[in-house]
Amino acid sequence: MLGDVPHTLACPHCGADLAGEDTGLRCAAGHTFDIARQGYVNLLTGAGPTGTADTAAMVAARVDFLGAGHYDRLGDALAAACADAPPGTLVDVGAGTGHHLARVLDALPDRRGLALDISKYALRRAARAHPRMGAAVCDAWRPLPVRTGVAARVLNVFAPRNPPELHRILHPDGALVVAAPAPGHLGELVPALDLLRVDADKRERIDAKLAPWFTVRARRTLTYPMTLDHAAIATVVAMGPSAWHTDPEDLRTRLAALANPQVVTASITVSVYDPVRRLPNP
Repeated sequence: MLGDVPHTLACPHCGADLAGEDTGLRCAAGHTFDIARQGYVNLLTGAGPTGTADTAAMVAARVDFLGAGHYDRLGDALAAACADAPPGTLVDVGAGTGHHLARVLDALPDRRGLALDISKYALRRAARAHPRMGAAVCDAWRPLPVRTGVAARVLNVFAPRNPPELHRILHPDGALVVAAPAPGHLGELVPALDLLRVDADKRERIDAKLAPWFTVRARRTLTYPMTLDHAAIATVVAMGPSAWHTDPEDLRTRLAALANPQVVTASITVSVYDPVRRLPNP
């Protein structure tokens, strides 16, 4: 449910502060937004993008895979990156089901969180993932429905990045925490199952895109083996971007040729970025 995070939100039409109760939110200009019975609020304006939001099947796969604990080390690393944050809300942009943000909140009992995502299917889960987490539908490529400077940390886990908006919502003493796959991530599965490959220069491209709004403060890469049976491998494929490009019958044929279980490498880079205080003129 939204809990105590509405004060973090801004009207997507006019940018004014939002306030409200369990049934809906409203700004001073009279724009109103109903809270769905599942607990999230839809702050998406106009038609949403097509073909980019997680489907119900992708969300179900993500729930199964993350719930099995395969990425718990990532959640622990995110929590460590948030431990020294200034006062304010932890905002996860592209939060999906809210699994990672919930793990961070479990580790930081004095914090509250806001999950933002384009997928209603994912936010139905996120809205109930943690008692101190709220959830709102929005498009990461448009102005975020979040007040300026209220985010103590902005999390971005395997998700799109809109640098000017991430910078705007971040507290001046806050930080952006980005988790992205490293080139070796799921390396044993990429050729065997014809999955999308992580570019060798992905880290450098992320840094370049975030400049001049952010500078790197710290970085670590988590690399460890996961022992996955065929069902778990099918879910990790189904929950990610390869799901849009994989033929189900071809995947079943290729999967049958793999050892069961199969040792698969997880390799995820977690980077902490400080906001640049003085930005160049546009």
